[in-house]
Amino acid sequence: MSFEEMIEASMKPIFGGKVVKGVVTSISQNEIQVDIGTKHTGFVKLSELSDDPSAKAEDLVHVGDELDLVVEKVNDQEGIAYLSKKKLESRKGLEEIGKAFEEGTVLEGTVTESNKGGVVVLVKGVKVFVPRSQATMRRDEDYTKLVKQNVKLVITEFSGHKIVGSINKVTAEANKAKAEEFWANVEIGKTYHGVVKSLTSYGAFVDIGGVDGLCHISELSWNRIKNPSEVVSVGDEIDVYVKDLDRDNKKVSLGYKKAEDNPWEKLKNEYPIGSVFTAPVVSITKFGAFVRILPGVDGLVHISEISNDRVEKVSDVLSVGDEVTVKLQDVDFDKKRISLSMKAAQENAEG
Repeated sequence: MSFEEMIEASMKPIFGGKVVKGVVTSISQNEIQVDIGTKHTGFVKLSELSDDPSAKAEDLVHVGDELDLVVEKVNDQEGIAYLSKKKLESRKGLEEIGKAFEEGTVLEGTVTESNKGGVVVLVKGVKVFVPRSQATMRRDEDYTKLVKQNVKLVITEFSGHKIVGSINKVTAEANKAKAEEFWANVEIGKTYHGVVKSLTSYGAFVDIGGVDGLCHISELSWNRIKNPSEVVSVGDEIDVYVKDLDRDNKKVSLGYKKAEDNPWEKLKNEYPIGSVFTAPVVSITKFGAFVRILPGVDGLVHISEISNDRVEKVSDVLSVGDEVTVKLQDVDFDKKRISLSMKAAQENAEG
């Protein structure tokens, strides 16, 4: 610019709401100073640079950067203009969001907070409210976990400052496509990496890519458990396999426990008939005592196999928690029955 042009530019009127370009001339902890080409010194507070409360001015801009800003307030007497980058972005964002509302375009944003009614998503510098019912696909899903996550959404209401969106509508469309692909390729025995979405008393529902499958409580562990929460929690990522399919009703039964962890297989491999070992008594009955060989596998020491001496009452000789040495006499894998003998183990020890 020539000297005359610079003089002319410096005399241009400046007023609240006007959009200007500013060149960063200095940076301090709480604000930056910009040259806006007029006789006024421009200041942009840190809070008007970013919505991030932890952001630092020196990380956001550098001396010499050119910024698009909107004038907030002018003090002609002191020759100062206060400007905002954030409000200009919000203004532009409003226009883009309005257009997206009319065209049904999918937008992206970051969830900044949650409340009783739903979540707030920052989209192009504009706060969009997403009701709780439109935040997650399942009612029992914890919508507050969306905070700080990037999400896709569509605008469902745009009137003045009231802007409402839906994450569900985008998720449902994506899930529909995933579900179609799933049912086209699924087969029994196929393994999937899924996410636990909810727990019930009878099992866990796992999202395996647009489709929720049920992993029954009996399929979660080889051990007896009273509640699925003993094995998995909502949000856990787990590998499951398809046990059964109902294509007509679109239902999938899943398995989680692995064949190699089957304690009965471990018993077969690690405890041959005739093995002698020490194990704890876990329960007492009239006809004998049950001894825990492996987690989920108990064997019976019949009352007649406790001692060479006559035993009238099992509880007179043994108590729950006692460590006893037993010999594996027989295993019926079909009926899941194991016969143990303390008497035979004692005879082995005596030679």
